[in-house]
Amino acid sequence: MCGRYELKTQFEKLPLILKENLPKSFEKNYSQQELIRPNDPVLVLRDEGKVSSCFMLWGFISEWAKDPFDPSKPKPFNARVETVKEKKLFRGSWRYKRCLLPASGFFEKGHRISRKDYQPFWLAGIWNRWMSPEGSELETCCILTTNPNTLMKQLHNRMPVIIPNGLEKDWIAPNKNVAELRRLESLINGWSPEEWIATPIQDKPTFQLSLF
Repeated sequence: MCGRYELKTQFEKLPLILKENLPKSFEKNYSQQELIRPNDPVLVLRDEGKVSSCFMLWGFISEWAKDPFDPSKPKPFNARVETVKEKKLFRGSWRYKRCLLPASGFFEKGHRISRKDYQPFWLAGIWNRWMSPEGSELETCCILTTNPNTLMKQLHNRMPVIIPNGLEKDWIAPNKNVAELRRLESLINGWSPEEWIATPIQDKPTFQLSLF
């Protein structure tokens, strides 16, 4: 599960691939974020024929939703990798709309989990585009989760999928066939805890439960 994370990396130290095609005026308005929550706008790396960065809302909305702002309808912020290929809500995005969310740490049960070298990393996600009858668009995303490693097992029974540096384009490339999607499975089966640390924090964030 991943219900809170941060992006406290200075602009100069953000991954180069993230800065190749940025939203207009992004560098001028960029600020470090100490706490990012579901329903917040989040920075996302994706590929729609060209690798680019954009902002989306964190909380997945299906393209067939009648009212994307209906508070009674769930907007999952996590999706399980074990079922993302099969669930109607997610399977199209799994195949064609995978994305990456840059982070410098995420939070679980009163701990901040980060790399030991404090470098930014990639949270694996999927995204979707909702369009109104009038043609307006809303793009949303959620973070994929998997079974915990030995570091995370003491904190929760789920953890976010993390994509290693250098494999960004492999992950976000659209229009994957079955064989190519199968090759991505090694990236979603978990990550080694050796280069990571869980640091207790004084102010424990309020967590929501994942719906999927």
